[in-house]
Amino acid sequence: PPPQNAELGKRAPRWIRDNEVTMCMKCKEPFNALTRRRHHCRACGHVVCWKCSDYKAHLEYDGNKLNKVCKDCYHVIIGCTDSEEKKRKGILEIESAEVSGNSVICSFLQYMEKSKPWQKAWCVIPKQEALVLYMYGAPQDVKALATIPLLGYTVDDTPKSADLPHSFKLTQSKSVHSFAADNEELKQKWLKVIHLAVKGETPECQNE
Repeated sequence: PPPQNAELGKRAPRWIRDNEVTMCMKCKEPFNALTRRRHHCRACGHVVCWKCSDYKAHLEYDGNKLNKVCKDCYHVIIGCTDSEEKKRKGILEIESAEVSGNSVICSFLQYMEKSKPWQKAWCVIPKQEALVLYMYGAPQDVKALATIPLLGYTVDDTPKSADLPHSFKLTQSKSVHSFAADNEELKQKWLKVIHLAVKGETPECQNE
């Protein structure tokens, strides 16, 4: 977890690795070929884009030298608050790390929608919303790519493709979501949770 506000700049943060995120951890701008410059905030260790790293503050742990910091840390360190930041985060804005740490189940799954190619997604069912499946691009992303409210979906756990034997499908009228786990044990863990969620029952925690 990022250092608490009082400790910002007093001790070196844990750096989030570049490959743990697919988007800026502050403004959620995806890192692509154009914005691939990733910067680290020297106060909280988060990976941010150039726009969000355009601040400097004196950091105690670095002999009070001026260091690149993100907007949030800048405000905290120089002691002014940004009332805008306090606005309610939308449902998709819950940080993956926060949700994963308090979830019924979370893991990477392969995901396919309609006829698009399979892609890897970090999937989480949070405890406080145990009937919703959140999908993130990576475990440290700060915004979900999609959410699936599981209630009312039909579960089909007979794999259709030989290449992905540990797959299952969720269907509801016209929407079909296909998932595949890396192994049978993981698939069964997910199915245990999903079978309950589609009926509106709160599943037991599988993250032990």
